[in-house]
Amino acid sequence: MRTRAIYGCAGLGLGPEERDFFRAVQPWGFIVFARNVADREQLRTLVQSLRETVDDPQAPVLIDQEGGRVARLRPPHWPERPAAARFGVLYDHAPDAAREAVYLNARLIAHDLCEVGINVDCLPLLDVPVDGADAIIGDRAFAHDPAAIIALGRAAIEGLTEGGVLPVMKHIPGHGRATADSHLALPRVATGPEELSATDFVTFRSLNQCPMAMTAHVVYEAIDARRPATTSPKVIRDVIRGQIGFDGLLMSDDVSMNALSGPLSARTRAALFAGCDVVLHCNGKLEEMREVAREAKPLDGAAAKRAAHALSHLTPPDPFDPLAAAARLDELLAAA
Repeated sequence: MRTRAIYGCAGLGLGPEERDFFRAVQPWGFIVFARNVADREQLRTLVQSLRETVDDPQAPVLIDQEGGRVARLRPPHWPERPAAARFGVLYDHAPDAAREAVYLNARLIAHDLCEVGINVDCLPLLDVPVDGADAIIGDRAFAHDPAAIIALGRAAIEGLTEGGVLPVMKHIPGHGRATADSHLALPRVATGPEELSATDFVTFRSLNQCPMAMTAHVVYEAIDARRPATTSPKVIRDVIRGQIGFDGLLMSDDVSMNALSGPLSARTRAALFAGCDVVLHCNGKLEEMREVAREAKPLDGAAAKRAAHALSHLTPPDPFDPLAAAARLDELLAAA
């Protein structure tokens, strides 16, 4: 039986220890980063090798391919894709054109991913940034206006899905107010629950049919002053599953990030106890993955049903002309 974890790997190919580990623990999925990427053929081979360890040709293989500064596939082997904020600028004066541009951009990203066998993209980012917040979100967000984020986020979800790639909305229930980078420290948000619901949470609530979501390592003091969303039963139960109404597969953000504290085994146990369906561990360090694996129990019950339902959204890409799409996207963005 598969287990409730997604793991990275260390390099461009699997070493014997990694291969044996993945075969033994049978993770639900994998994630690749820039350290794992040289060119198309190499990456295609790595993705296939990862899936062979769990004997599943459709096993989820994730990537963070947002465009802008968060992109694991880069020139010269892949085209550079715009940061989300560029579409928000276009939306300000031409909303229909912006929605079309986001859709085409997502289709093009999906085309790039499908070519190498990657079937899940950690996109769209639905965080609502506020002035004075840490720059970790910045131009990764579509806009400051929740209505614009909802419209453009929906277009990104449609583009990825119709391109044969599962979308993951992040960082639920919202990272836009964080005054620290959760890779480095634990952000705390003191905003009241009514304002959070009306601004930060509304983007996720409006797009709650997205098949997958990734948590925020952020403390919302008005809801749970002691635990970040990832490890808070109250935030997951009352906000993510409750107010937001998200019933898809919920994965943690990377449990090795410095926003969380304690041993990796304790972080994993806390995230799963809180209500995450699977935990994400990204850095490819085998000893850390072994620690996560001690607490990443079999994927069963409601978590297994959500995982199966998420994967049921995977379909072959619709017919698509990437050259024509790229030309049209350039034309639309020229007006931004």
